[in-house]
Amino acid sequence: MKPASTDIHGQLAAIRDTIVGCERCPRLRTYCQQIARDKRRAYRDDSYWGRPVPGFGDPLARLLLVGLAPAAHGANRTGRVFTGDGTGGSGDFLMAALNRTGFASIPTSSRIDDGLALYDAYIVMAVRCAPPENAPEPDEITRCLDHLDAEVSALPNVRVVVALGKIAFDAWLQLLKRRGVIAGSDSARTGLRRNPAHRRNLPHRRPQFGHGVVVTFDRQLRTENWKLPTLIGCYHPSRQNTNTGKLTAAMMVSVFRKARTLL
Repeated sequence: MKPASTDIHGQLAAIRDTIVGCERCPRLRTYCQQIARDKRRAYRDDSYWGRPVPGFGDPLARLLLVGLAPAAHGANRTGRVFTGDGTGGSGDFLMAALNRTGFASIPTSSRIDDGLALYDAYIVMAVRCAPPENAPEPDEITRCLDHLDAEVSALPNVRVVVALGKIAFDAWLQLLKRRGVIAGSDSARTGLRRNPAHRRNLPHRRPQFGHGVVVTFDRQLRTENWKLPTLIGCYHPSRQNTNTGKLTAAMMVSVFRKARTLL
């Protein structure tokens, strides 16, 4: 029997409280609080969130997006993932693609009260605090994996995961390693399940990140009653990628159309 929607909301609310109250990474907490205190001139009248940022979206989602981390003056200010990093920023670029493919109600993400709703999609981050230079340290990613694990466990219908950038892609693989699904990066072969009989059903090598790369696992394989979602790689919609043309709107829309087909 599938869990009731009210049960899922309750689980996610408890996880949200745990995430918001997290103090595991002193460097990140100090940086977020400093940004919230000093502010950017354009937002000097805003009250910054300044705390770890939980996921956002449809609790019954079949599509899960994994991002990198909150932007210092975006989600660290607004308290919602991919929200408030300016016109044409990563939030707007992402929501425009999600809106065109039916996963978002509007093509922008400017404020937490802007009416944005996600349909059949949920967004989380590999790291829940804004890191200096957008560069979390490996141990910070590892410590934050508990939050990713908890939210994924509370989302019963996820069938496709889109990893936005290599760090998110690798964080997802790290979660699969923790769950006993794949081997670590120190092994050329995935090895991949505690039960050797399942190894033939999984990729022979650790998946490598690339835009549009699709990694499909045998849906019959389970870890703690969890079906393995298909994984899609996607360049992160950072201004560095979108302003240089490394990631275009058409390329991002193509990824979500592919996700829609897989669903």
